[in-house]
Amino acid sequence: MPLREQTLGIGDLARLTGVPVRTVRFYCDEGIVGSVRSAGGHRRFDRAAVEQLRLVRRLRGLGLGLPSIRRVLAGERSLAEAVAAERAALDVRFADLAWRRASLRAVEEAGPADRAARLELLAAVEGGGAAHDALAGFWRRTMVVPVSEAMLTAFVTMAVPEPPTDPTPAQVVAFAELVALAGDRELTSLLLAMARANAELVADEAELLNGISEACALAAPRVRAGEPPRGGPELDRFVAAHAAARGGRDTPRFRGRLLAYVAADRDPRMRAYWRLAAEAGGDPASLGASHLWLTDSLERAVSPGAPEGRAPQAGVAFGRSGTGAPGVPGQAPPMAG
Repeated sequence: MPLREQTLGIGDLARLTGVPVRTVRFYCDEGIVGSVRSAGGHRRFDRAAVEQLRLVRRLRGLGLGLPSIRRVLAGERSLAEAVAAERAALDVRFADLAWRRASLRAVEEAGPADRAARLELLAAVEGGGAAHDALAGFWRRTMVVPVSEAMLTAFVTMAVPEPPTDPTPAQVVAFAELVALAGDRELTSLLLAMARANAELVADEAELLNGISEACALAAPRVRAGEPPRGGPELDRFVAAHAAARGGRDTPRFRGRLLAYVAADRDPRMRAYWRLAAEAGGDPASLGASHLWLTDSLERAVSPGAPEGRAPQAGVAFGRSGTGAPGVPGQAPPMAG
């Protein structure tokens, strides 16, 4: 049968698919749609090209690029995979736009005297993903004692809030301030020095972390309810975890020394970190906030005249950490049982 009767001309294909002739030529040149040449040198297309070109048109209408479409047509990627990848890319772009919008609003909402400083603060953070990576890197750099990757990942997940997909101006400011804290070299040096000095204090890190996590879980309802720090089963579990991990026991003398130990974790910058982390992540009763409530409760138990009402969301570290980070190993002043 003659080629002309078996195939379609470029004009017929354009008419059947609604794709302009010039675009069909472009797709042919790019290898998206195959064609053959007639004796006269004209492009000819088989019948399958109709559905193929219709698919190309639909995918282009959804914004897919030619490399992705080419892989679908070649059978290297399914239609579902291509669409899912495009949707994921859009999610990233929308998140970036939402971050930029919230940042612009944060600058607009600042008072005239504060606007330049606000702009400088926010300009240092490119987006939510970059902020998250900077904070995760900060905590990973302060790890001195070798820990399992699972423990390290679990801690970073707890310590670094996930950027919201549609942040408020207050949240982007909180993230930017967290990044600024993470860039404080003096603070980083302090945390590393405490880590190296106390790397061998705790015999069983996992036991300590589990005990403190249990104490924080007990304290979380108190924090959510806005109750002031106080003694009780939450504090008893907290002290018992430290005593067991250090080979000591819960006595007034031990509590006094434990208070001195956690005082290193109560650096104002670390309290600020946990306050900002709670605001950025939208969790007022985070693990860090609960731990701070426990350390403030310890202070009141050891020093009954201590003032009430410390901000529970401001946070501090636990475990062997002197970093202000719950559960970071290897960082605290020496303390006997």
